[in-house]
Amino acid sequence: MTHADFLAAWHDHLAHARRRSPHTVRAYVATAQRFLVALGDNAPGDWAALAALDVIALRNQLAGRRASGIGQVSAARELSALKSFLVFARAQAGLPSGVPRLRGPRVKKGLPRPVTPDEALHLAHTVAEDAQEPWIGARDMAVLMLLYGAGLRIGEALALTPAILPLGDSMVITGKGNRQRLVALLPVVREAIDQYFALVPFALARTEPLFRGAKGGPLAAGMIRRAMARARSVLGLPENATPHALRHSFATHLLGAGADLRSLQELLGHASLSSTQIYTRVDAARLLEVYRGAHPRA
Repeated sequence: MTHADFLAAWHDHLAHARRRSPHTVRAYVATAQRFLVALGDNAPGDWAALAALDVIALRNQLAGRRASGIGQVSAARELSALKSFLVFARAQAGLPSGVPRLRGPRVKKGLPRPVTPDEALHLAHTVAEDAQEPWIGARDMAVLMLLYGAGLRIGEALALTPAILPLGDSMVITGKGNRQRLVALLPVVREAIDQYFALVPFALARTEPLFRGAKGGPLAAGMIRRAMARARSVLGLPENATPHALRHSFATHLLGAGADLRSLQELLGHASLSSTQIYTRVDAARLLEVYRGAHPRA
C-alpha cells in the first residue's frame, strides 16, 4: 500500500464512518501524512505493519514535531490523532483494539485563566472526537462553541430549544434574572448547531430542550463537564480549563481585541459593569491603556 492508500482510507473513515467535521478530517489526515513521511524507509507497506508500530515511533514523531516549534497543546493533540490512526490500522488489519501507551506532553500547572484561543478550540475538538457516537460529538461541539463563540453560560446553552432554528446572525438569550440580551452567532457556531441538529436521532419538539443526552432526555451540565475533564487530561491542560473557562475566554479575548467594557457587559448579560470587570480579570495595565486611549484629558 502507498501513503495515498492509507490516507484515503483514513479520510473516508473520519468523514463518513465517524462523521467528523471537515476541520478535524483535514487535521487528522495531515497528522497521519506527516507521520508516514517521517518514517521514511521504515514506512509500513500494509495495515498490519502500520498497526505494529510501537511507542518508539510515536515518541520520535512527537519529538520531531516539538523540534519544529509546535506547542504543548498542539503536540498533545497530534499524539491523540496518531493514536486514533493506529487504532484504525489495527481494525483494518483485523487485530484487537489497542494502541501504544504514551503519555502526552504536559503544560505547567497553574496556567492562568483564560485558556488561549488555540486551547479553547483544541478542547472543543478533543471533546467531540472522544464521543462514543458522531451525533454526541456534534452535540458537545455545538454546546462548547456556544460557550466560547457566543459567551453563553452553560445553563443558557442547555436551556435552548429548537425554536431558535433556523439560525440567523444573532439570537435572543434569557439569562439570569430573566434579563434578555442579543448575542451574535459566528458562522462556526451556526455550523456546529446545524450539524448536531442534522445528526441527533431523537424527535425534537420546539418547546423541549435542543440538546439531549444519550437516552434522549435533557442533556445535563455534568456530562459536558466530565467530557471536558477527559479532554483536558489528553491535552495536559490544568483543572481550571472548564466549560465556564470558555465563557471567560470569550470575554477576555474580545476585550483584548478592543471591545469596550460596556459592550462586553451587554454580551455577557451582566447586570452591572463591575461584574464584567471582575469576570474578565482585567489587569490594571489594560484598564489604564483603555483609559489613556479614550479619556479626552488623558
